[in-house]
Amino acid sequence: MNPSFNIDPSVTSAISLESLSASAPVTTIPSNFRAVVLGGGTGAPGSIKALRSLGISTNAVVAMADDGGSTGDLRKDADVTPPGDIRKCLCAFASNPKDPFTQAFKYRFPVANNHTLGNLMLSALEDSSGSFPAAISICESLLHCDGHVLPSTLEHVYLKSETVDGTVLQGQALATKSNSALKRVFLINKSGSKPKAYEPAIKAIVSADLIVLGPGSLFTSIITNLLVDGIIDAITESRGKVVFVCGISDVQGETWGLTASEHVKALMNHGMTNLIDYVLLNSSKNSDSFRAKSSVRFDSIEHQQQENTGAVRQNICPESMHIIDVSPEEIAKIQALGPVAVQNDLSDPSNPSWHNLLALRSSFEQIIGMMIARRGY
Repeated sequence: MNPSFNIDPSVTSAISLESLSASAPVTTIPSNFRAVVLGGGTGAPGSIKALRSLGISTNAVVAMADDGGSTGDLRKDADVTPPGDIRKCLCAFASNPKDPFTQAFKYRFPVANNHTLGNLMLSALEDSSGSFPAAISICESLLHCDGHVLPSTLEHVYLKSETVDGTVLQGQALATKSNSALKRVFLINKSGSKPKAYEPAIKAIVSADLIVLGPGSLFTSIITNLLVDGIIDAITESRGKVVFVCGISDVQGETWGLTASEHVKALMNHGMTNLIDYVLLNSSKNSDSFRAKSSVRFDSIEHQQQENTGAVRQNICPESMHIIDVSPEEIAKIQALGPVAVQNDLSDPSNPSWHNLLALRSSFEQIIGMMIARRGY
């Protein structure tokens, strides 16, 4: 590849869709089984690929508050709908990842302010077609996608967050760099009111048999979707079971120091009380490769008010990440809240803070098997 270009690492994976699909599912999954993934653009593609490899009809509902990087520049300079997370999920649905156009869609251009071709195309097509959904539809056709990517809202929205020590931050980019964990997040449109959901996103959730939250950034990717008016109502109305894919490591800034049960409580504090059926957790906490990158464990969220400040960190240090606590006590706390806790070794050996897609696929199959046994499909 020309050194003037590079492929966005957030949409690449050591495990291809072909490898994932090489073995047939052990569980007999009904042909009309439908799934929807709610999240952002870094973790959600993993769930999309894992579900697709099981032959499940899958759609994605994507958070629209991104204001960092290439997307942030395009929002500021051209007032476009944020394309970045949409682009990443489109790539996960592409029928042939090796297709030259699909590869080019992921290219970043250091010579053009590090924008990706996909971001530029989505923004240009939004302008030329007059509609962001039309721009997405055109890209779905060009990439030969076998699922739909749906914005949670078409309104231009902004994230406001409050940290555990009371600091208020404006924007998603700043929320991810706080020096203490987030406590609550709020989503507003340009008029300062709560944004309305995109109707096809509502329909995708209501018609789903499996609703997957994540993996991804808890507050800025997953919960951001839940804050859109109509999304929680759609989850409540749906017959689908909800699976929360908990992160493997904390995220400096927004979930710094939170335990697994505190992740679940955060979801419930943002509308998901009595709506989470399963919590998928990583059990490989003794990974040597991860421990080499870990450092001091911060106390849980209840004690962070005295230990962290809300100042925005300019440099995020990867050596200070650590595995999220999934001790037996944490498992008991989660199950006391209602969900069934499912533990598997989910860590990718080559990048231990990321989910192994083969393990994620196997875990989804396990949960679907439990659903079928209980519901009697």
